[in-house]
Amino acid sequence: MLRIKKYAAIDIGSNAVRLLISTITEPENKEPTFKKTSLVRVPIRLGEDVFVNGSISEENMQRMQDTMQAFDLLMKSHKIERYQACATSAMRDAENGSLLAEKVKEKTGIAIDIIDGDHEAAIIAATDLHELIQKDKNYLYVDVGGGSTELTFYSNGKTVASKSFKLGTVRLLNNLVEDKLWKEVENWVKKTTKNYTKIALIGSGGNINNIFKSSGKKPGKPLSFLYLSSYYQLLQSLTYDERVAELGLNVDRADVIIPAAKIYLSAMKWSRARKVYVPKIGLADGIVKSLYNEYKN
Repeated sequence: MLRIKKYAAIDIGSNAVRLLISTITEPENKEPTFKKTSLVRVPIRLGEDVFVNGSISEENMQRMQDTMQAFDLLMKSHKIERYQACATSAMRDAENGSLLAEKVKEKTGIAIDIIDGDHEAAIIAATDLHELIQKDKNYLYVDVGGGSTELTFYSNGKTVASKSFKLGTVRLLNNLVEDKLWKEVENWVKKTTKNYTKIALIGSGGNINNIFKSSGKKPGKPLSFLYLSSYYQLLQSLTYDERVAELGLNVDRADVIIPAAKIYLSAMKWSRARKVYVPKIGLADGIVKSLYNEYKN
């Protein structure tokens, strides 16, 4: 007998807030399949408030409440059985992050879990990442967000080391990342990977997904260091308006994509990786998988 479930995940990031609706199909005596039914993204950019001023502005407090109310109605329309809302770097660092969570709960009934970088990396690890990781190879997983970058190194199919750094695209745009933090990330990557060879990157986040889409590569095929480097140079050579008009980038993507590309390229250089795989996975996918695993257990 075929069973169908509908789960949702809300990812409250430093650059955007996302609602993922996922349909889970459970055929009898077969592995379940997960299909993205709908993805709604609202670029509120909480990080711009928090990383500069320490708190979320009144305007964005209201926008967040309105957005979560809209998400609540969408989940009801989709007849969602289970969901979870997770907030990362911006709400974690905001003086009024907990207050915003209370206001959202009061207005919509949605409880927001404000999670740390380690928890975020663990949720993402619940995705199909393991299917991509071959046991005879080494991988540096790099998830670049608006407020932080999560790094995990895998060897022989197992986690060797994992760390979260406050190196995010919105922080970089606002000149809030000191050189010593770049050096700290570089030292961590070099130290973690120095005794390994044949390392490939696995990149996740909206910016690397966008770069991969522009490459025209088939899913599962990696981007080369050379391609990523040349695309980064192209981005830098264009004005913001040209990136929107000529490359077709969203207005809230056309600025953050440059610092994101710099982080991926730096990670490739430090780890000596020559290619980067770009599976379509992220925090929202991990939330759905985690909810399903909890249900099965």
